[in-house]
Amino acid sequence: MSEISKNIAYSILDLALVSEGDSISDTLHNSLKLAQQAEAFGYTRYWFAEHHNSVSIASASPPVLIAHVAGGTKTIRVGSGGIMLPNHAPLIVAEQFGTLAALYPNRIDMGLGRAPGTDQATAFAIRRDRMNSVYKFPEEIQQIQQYFSTDNAQASVRAQIAEGVDVPIYILGSSTDSAHLAARLGLPYAFASHFATAHLMDALAIYYRAFQPSASLKEPYAIAAVNVIIGESEEAAERMFTTLVRAIYGLLTNQRGRLQAPTEMTDDLREVVRHPAVQQMLRYSFVGDKEMVKEKTAAFLAQTQVKELIAVTNIYDAQDRVASYRLFSEIMKELYITPKSDTETLNKIPAHG
Repeated sequence: MSEISKNIAYSILDLALVSEGDSISDTLHNSLKLAQQAEAFGYTRYWFAEHHNSVSIASASPPVLIAHVAGGTKTIRVGSGGIMLPNHAPLIVAEQFGTLAALYPNRIDMGLGRAPGTDQATAFAIRRDRMNSVYKFPEEIQQIQQYFSTDNAQASVRAQIAEGVDVPIYILGSSTDSAHLAARLGLPYAFASHFATAHLMDALAIYYRAFQPSASLKEPYAIAAVNVIIGESEEAAERMFTTLVRAIYGLLTNQRGRLQAPTEMTDDLREVVRHPAVQQMLRYSFVGDKEMVKEKTAAFLAQTQVKELIAVTNIYDAQDRVASYRLFSEIMKELYITPKSDTETLNKIPAHG
């Protein structure tokens, strides 16, 4: 087993996926319960992703969910993975996250991406001029940094609740464009390799090579997202995995619905898994018993040299999801226990650069 870097943190990305038979209220309460367990398991942060017009995803408003989870936990960091910035005015984002940080000091993260988090028609309904913001994504990030800066106190437009407040900004990405931007701005970088796998290694190479130290961050800090499904046995994990396979099939065939209960891995489902598009999407998916996933995790960490893994566990049953995350926390502790001092360094990144 290859040597693993000595500051590995582990975190959770929650899409708040709605299982068949559950209400949206059930789903959001389950997110809080999971976050409370994650805090006990030693997870560093708990992030929500922004999605719209989806029957299966309840995370339409990350700031509200961040408040919901931060209010029900004590120490785990809570944030966005991410806010799709072209959907929003930078001033409003700064005010929202400044408010969250006032309520939950030193616990709030702001991950920013430029994708719509939905289909084009819905994106247009959210913000008709969003394409202008897509092209101005770097400038709008810097505008948010300015709103958080004490230097903005003399400006004509202010977000007073954000000025001087510590909310670390993370650049999210699924392509090499985002890697160039995160490196140039000297910000931590989180790659969506749980579904966008093709450019992970190129993006990380660019980020590591081109990184420019800033007031926010002195050295590169990369996070990679991976799908993780761990069962007490390989067969149990494979059974839970059928829920994700069906969800991906629905995504690719535009037959989307709520998460379906797991079944046996049929020949038809195995055929879906073998499809090139599905193989590509699931490339960084660690499915199996604890030892299998531990081996895959160690290999991935050695290959990527990321400082943090953010696990995505799309499982039908809430208790199975908690159990999988518990086992993953055990794996990360066995591979490497992150010293408190290491994570504190990142947690204290100022929001302005």
